[in-house]
Amino acid sequence: MSASTLDVKVTLNGRKVAARVPADQPLYDFVRAHGCKSVKCACETTNCGLCTVWLDGRAVLSCAVPMARADGHAITTLEGLREQSADFARCMAEEGAEQCGFCSPGLIMNVLAYEREVVASGAMPSDEELDRRLSGNLCRCSGYMGQRRALKRYLAARLEAAARPDAAKEA
Repeated sequence: MSASTLDVKVTLNGRKVAARVPADQPLYDFVRAHGCKSVKCACETTNCGLCTVWLDGRAVLSCAVPMARADGHAITTLEGLREQSADFARCMAEEGAEQCGFCSPGLIMNVLAYEREVVASGAMPSDEELDRRLSGNLCRCSGYMGQRRALKRYLAARLEAAARPDAAKEA
């Protein structure tokens, strides 16, 4: 291995991937090169949220994660969460929050990570907390009202499902 390349092994959407990459390659470029086209980047400065992926289950901005940091870890993109994302995507469409759709993959990745936190807490976040969570996802088409309505509706349904006595059987 030369100083300008790095051998990495990751699990990408459940599949083991080994590759030699440029030492300075961001995770964003890696996942795109491996077919994960849902991951987009508009700013390359961690300001838009379009490049959100999960690194070991935590939402991260892939434009700011060097491959050296991703080595040995599990990376999940929207392609790996199609089934889990369907309900939120439906809420987005029903609330009129799906306009051009460019920002949706990053937003959905962020929301699905947030869902786990909200369900674990057992409490619906305030509008201010929801706005803070949405603030990391730039949407040029909307005023975020549709996204907030979709997020509230989705989280309320998830909290309700988690509170049902039979929820453990359904999971």
